[in-house]
Amino acid sequence: MIDSEGYRHNVGIIVSNNAGKLLWARRIGQDAWQFPQGGIRENESAQEAMYRELKEELGLEPEHVIIMGQTRDWLRYDLPKHLIRSNCKPLCIGQKQVWFMLNLVAEESNLRFDTCDIPEFDGWRWVNYWYPVKSVVWFKRKVYHKALNELAPLLHESPLSKRRTGKY
Repeated sequence: MIDSEGYRHNVGIIVSNNAGKLLWARRIGQDAWQFPQGGIRENESAQEAMYRELKEELGLEPEHVIIMGQTRDWLRYDLPKHLIRSNCKPLCIGQKQVWFMLNLVAEESNLRFDTCDIPEFDGWRWVNYWYPVKSVVWFKRKVYHKALNELAPLLHESPLSKRRTGKY
């Protein structure tokens, strides 16, 4: 779905582990890393899109994660001019995203990239919380910073983090 301003409706997915690290995924056949993300279909809620993308891109089921929270509003980024397909209608100039912070409660062995016809990723690793802001492709850095900044309290104030630190 592309809105009247040219932004594709999308979800961003941040998966954390019990150590407070974030899942960082490598795009298939590239040295490009990012958080999983994907479009919201017509008549699909952001949460439904998030679960669908989670299954398609990472092989994870709803019972494998806990939703810790999501961004209050849409966060946007513009595509660089050379990536805009000017011959497509409606014209898409960027993405507007609802970001979800999840905690992986299943074994890492549940992570799989072969659950869809065309896999998006071929590798993953755990990274420190702010690492993605410096490492993602340049035109996504501001939106990653906004999402991580807004969602940081969820990870640091969650019962999981309190268990890790012993502070309640």
